[in-house]
Amino acid sequence: MRRLIRFLKRLRDREDGSPAAEFAFVAPIMILLVVGTIEFGMIMFVTILMESGLRDAARYGITGSEFGKMSRMERIVEIINDRTLGLVDISEADIQILVYPDFGQIGDGEDFVDGNGNGTYDAGETFTDANGNGTWDADIGQSGPGASGQVVLYRIKYAWNLLTPLAAPLIGENGKFTLSASIAVRNEPWTEGGA
Repeated sequence: MRRLIRFLKRLRDREDGSPAAEFAFVAPIMILLVVGTIEFGMIMFVTILMESGLRDAARYGITGSEFGKMSRMERIVEIINDRTLGLVDISEADIQILVYPDFGQIGDGEDFVDGNGNGTYDAGETFTDANGNGTWDADIGQSGPGASGQVVLYRIKYAWNLLTPLAAPLIGENGKFTLSASIAVRNEPWTEGGA
């Protein structure tokens, strides 16, 4: 034990450190910082692409225009796909385009009578069927690009595959990080059939 203590004291007093030993202490931290920087950079980049894609899709969607033989919905999804540069797999992304009566009602559920007072809708409780589909909905938005003057919410969620397993335990779940973006707009006034 004394030998070990003397060795450690001699090692401490030496000023000519070994670069390899010093690098061994610093390298894991440096690698983690570089990987983290790349990972967060890609997450921010893809999120910005998704936001840009939604903005451009909404800019097209508010006009009521048709694009060739494509429906407005197909063209909107195509715009989002083009603007994300292939980094977002559109077939895996959750794209929602929902129409609301007003901006203040975005994300609102249908009104219901809370019979048991638990604060959530339970089967059998009376509700106001705002969208006319016969079931209670937690979100009253109706799917579609909307008509003239209607409020439309464009929303996308995507499970981004993390680039390295080093970052996976620190962020996300099961090697994925959920990215999301949304934008709400009011469609321009147009005459049906002549947008």
